[in-house]
Amino acid sequence: MGTSTPSAGHVLQRRAAGVVAHFTSLPGPHGCGDLGPAAWQFVRWLNRAGCSLWQVLPVNPVGPGDSPYQSPSAFAGSPLLVALEPLVQAGWLAAPADPPPPSARVDYGRTTPWRWAQLQAAARGFLDRATAAEQQAFDDWCHTHSAWLPDWALFAALKDAHGGQPWWAWAPALARRDPAVLAGARQTHANAVRTHTFVQWCFDAQMAALKTHAAAHGVQLMGDLPIFVAHDSADVWARPDLYWLDDQQQPTVVAGCPPDGYSPLGQRWGNPLYRWDRMAADGYAWWMARARRALDHAHLFRIDHFRGFAGYWEIPATCSTAVGGRWAPGPGAPLFKAIEQALGGLPIVAEDLGTITPDVFALRDQLGLPGMSIVHEGLIHGAAHPFMPHHHVPHGVAYTSTHDSDTVCGWWNSAAPEQRAYAAGYLGLPPDSAGPDVAHAVLRATLASVSNTALAPLQDLLGLGREHRMNQPGTADGNWGWRFNWGQVGEDVAPRLRQLLAATGRLHAVP
Repeated sequence: MGTSTPSAGHVLQRRAAGVVAHFTSLPGPHGCGDLGPAAWQFVRWLNRAGCSLWQVLPVNPVGPGDSPYQSPSAFAGSPLLVALEPLVQAGWLAAPADPPPPSARVDYGRTTPWRWAQLQAAARGFLDRATAAEQQAFDDWCHTHSAWLPDWALFAALKDAHGGQPWWAWAPALARRDPAVLAGARQTHANAVRTHTFVQWCFDAQMAALKTHAAAHGVQLMGDLPIFVAHDSADVWARPDLYWLDDQQQPTVVAGCPPDGYSPLGQRWGNPLYRWDRMAADGYAWWMARARRALDHAHLFRIDHFRGFAGYWEIPATCSTAVGGRWAPGPGAPLFKAIEQALGGLPIVAEDLGTITPDVFALRDQLGLPGMSIVHEGLIHGAAHPFMPHHHVPHGVAYTSTHDSDTVCGWWNSAAPEQRAYAAGYLGLPPDSAGPDVAHAVLRATLASVSNTALAPLQDLLGLGREHRMNQPGTADGNWGWRFNWGQVGEDVAPRLRQLLAATGRLHAVP
């Protein structure tokens, strides 16, 4: 996989370890995990375990299929993640009544409208009871985020008013953003616009507080930045000139990935593709703003589908599968140089998985970005696979598995005999070992890797099976809903993990 050298100021230059768990997976009484007490408790648990990283999924509003990777905004935060307890404490919201019943999974159909009703009530409470200082803080924050906030708040209000219809199905004057019509819409939907704006303020305040709490406990938050945006998004509606769209505002080409051994027809994701020429013409200003926004919410971030910045699979929109696509050149190093200039460094992990060609590794190494190695996948394919620990490089990130894969325990329980035999021999286990024992052995092998950074989904730490996986790519239903409860996290998990981190040189204790 090549070698890399760290870019100046990179935050992943020492041996460290952490856990992958999205905020929605946290326990809590309001239908899904959020930025409230359980998130703060999880930070303290990570500290006790000796971890210095917490990786989450994208924190933007979820899109079709409840996916955080098909968000209607690349800049807004998810209303589902706004904790209600701080709103009650501030006096803007009464104690919530009739919350969704306790559930082992997020019931988005029930939880989303219930939580939104609570946020609407809090927005009314803020309007009625905010102090002068609170109102000034709100106004100051709105001014700071004026580059993206008004477009998002109006877009979200209009989506509500149109029953969720996509923006290109609105009245033509709204879809093409006629200034006079937009001004009228802001007046007509002023209350809804203010509510969406208030919710974003609450999200940012809670995210900033959690980020500070994490840093104080020696834990860095690692976000996730999808490469593409959804067609039905405030981003495309606000700046259609930055995408390949026709006169009816429909994509002429869309994103995906080519056919391979896992998917004979490839994958047709359907996201509109960027007009990289136009983005380059203004110095990649949109991307610089997006990267800054990502660091509002995290200390560093993983950038999804990094290979698309070297070359991406361009599919004619008329094709129903990815078979008719072609490789097109990505923006390459100039984009990241612009981001580096804006951020003063590149606190980025490159998700360099999938169909990878030498130009992708060359770009990653030129930029000094760490790539990813998935030990679970290496064990499936054998000794020669680059994800096996004996092929890792120091400037890299080793994972037991990912949110898109089966859990280690789930894989083991259905693995082919030859896979079991190889993995057992490599890990020093009997072929008839129990799944949790294998998950623990894969964790040990990952932590022992020479890679500076090692991460494990919480499911692998707990030895959980296939029914606990977060996402199954290529399926539209049943994903993104996994939650844990503290009863699953035995008292021995944190000290056992801390012992492993100490033994592998990854322990960074902070009181």
